[in-house]
Amino acid sequence: MLEFYTASTRMVNSRNAISECMEAALGADKACDLVIVNATIGHDYQALIDRVREVAPAARVVGASCCGIVGREGVSESMKDVAIMAVRGKELAVAHVDGINGRNAYAKAVELGRQLQAAQPGINMICFLASGIDIANDRCIAGLESVFGSEVTIFGATSSDNMRGVVSYQMVDDRVFEHAAWAVGFADPTLYVDTQATHGFLAVGEPLTVTQAEGTRLIELDGQPAWQAYTARLGLDATTATCGETIPIGALAEQLPDALATEYGNAHILRVVTRHDADGTMHYPVEIEAGTRLWLTVRDEARIFSDMDRMVEQMVARAGTRKPVAVLHADCLARGRFLFNRVMKEELVSRMQFPLSTDGLPPPWLGMYGFGEFARLGGANTYHNYTTALYAIYRK
Repeated sequence: MLEFYTASTRMVNSRNAISECMEAALGADKACDLVIVNATIGHDYQALIDRVREVAPAARVVGASCCGIVGREGVSESMKDVAIMAVRGKELAVAHVDGINGRNAYAKAVELGRQLQAAQPGINMICFLASGIDIANDRCIAGLESVFGSEVTIFGATSSDNMRGVVSYQMVDDRVFEHAAWAVGFADPTLYVDTQATHGFLAVGEPLTVTQAEGTRLIELDGQPAWQAYTARLGLDATTATCGETIPIGALAEQLPDALATEYGNAHILRVVTRHDADGTMHYPVEIEAGTRLWLTVRDEARIFSDMDRMVEQMVARAGTRKPVAVLHADCLARGRFLFNRVMKEELVSRMQFPLSTDGLPPPWLGMYGFGEFARLGGANTYHNYTTALYAIYRK
């Protein structure tokens, strides 16, 4: 039977940060079977995983760079934040692949799924983490589902930097990667996971139309190089603008079918751009076809709160009298300090944690601010951007 423990800290020294987290999470007995590490971009990732392996030598280690962390202790987005989730129990498996990108994502995800399947029978949910730059996230889902079927819930995130869109990192055991993906398959038959995501942004104006695309490469919008057309709509200079400048103000929206829009609480699903090429090609986070219409959006701060409250109410209603034994949480970095000041941000996190708490104490909680989120929509595993996505794990 799997058991979950979490802790977070803000500390300059990476080794000391891990030591503090492991002590706070596990106490005197550091033995565990898995440690998941989320750390902001100012940390030494090799030092982080080396210290985990010194403290808990039998544990598998996975992790990611991020723009901030959320734990039981609250939310923090400094350059030196670390949060961990330690897991005890044998009903899990870890797999990873390197060199994943927007062109080979399906094949790499199939390989990842086969590794998990060979390592552990009975996997019923998968925590997935991939590079947040140059990746076809919908094809990652399809690849994993080709092995496990669509009934296995996929949840997780894509790694990020400090919103620059330059490089993000993934950690597996004793190595640090830049273009890898890892997955943890959970096979405890007493557990299940409930996932949901929401964003609260509104589409505005006339849409841009994709006139040329290839896979995740968005080449032209309205007959112009995509980056030039996109930045022109945002009022930015295409020659000097960076992806980091577009992320807070430039969420792109795809229209959803009516049935999904009703469940989502929004007529559109959002997409983020984390890389562009010199010729104006933009790297989209999922595959896209010519003819797709893309709207720009504006954030509605009141709606972000009300939509998140609605989502948490729905999750609580589905759980009935059960309380989560653990929560994993992926949030868009544009919803963190780049969107809210500290008071509003802490209120947002408090309003998602309190309804899932027992006697005022949140369950073991591991959250990160990344480039994207995975959660079910319309009963299907789905990739999201600019959302709060919660993954509540319950005991049956």
